[in-house]
Amino acid sequence: MLFGESRQDTRSVFFNVWRKYQDKIPLEGAETIIAQVILNHPEYQPLLENPDRYQDKDYLPEHGEINPFLHLGMHVAIEEQLSMDRPLGIKSYYQQLNELHQDGHTALHNIMECLGEMLWHAQRNGTAPDETLYFSCLDKLLRDKRK
Repeated sequence: MLFGESRQDTRSVFFNVWRKYQDKIPLEGAETIIAQVILNHPEYQPLLENPDRYQDKDYLPEHGEINPFLHLGMHVAIEEQLSMDRPLGIKSYYQQLNELHQDGHTALHNIMECLGEMLWHAQRNGTAPDETLYFSCLDKLLRDKRK
């Protein structure tokens, strides 16, 4: 598992990669992707410089809080999907959304909406993530954006 078994393990990966990047320590494997995702989110960089303060912080959606670790983690997952075109066809969706927006980051956030929806359904139903649901969401998103 890329990030580890626990919330603390997952967060430690982000803290450690950011520290390595800042200290100019060579990054390995997926750390390069993680560092690039962090670089694309300067709003989260100060948080990653304070692991003692943010390692155990709860982010409550009911209070309008966005979990930065979840957000960054979903970006990493999508970057990995795009690098392998897995599920097959995800790269095409990204290219179409990028053409529509003329902005790769916005295209990634659109994909993230659908990835989040698919994962929410899987968690709610106790099932494996459903690629059909993922792609149906992306199809609808593309149709709506082209109107």
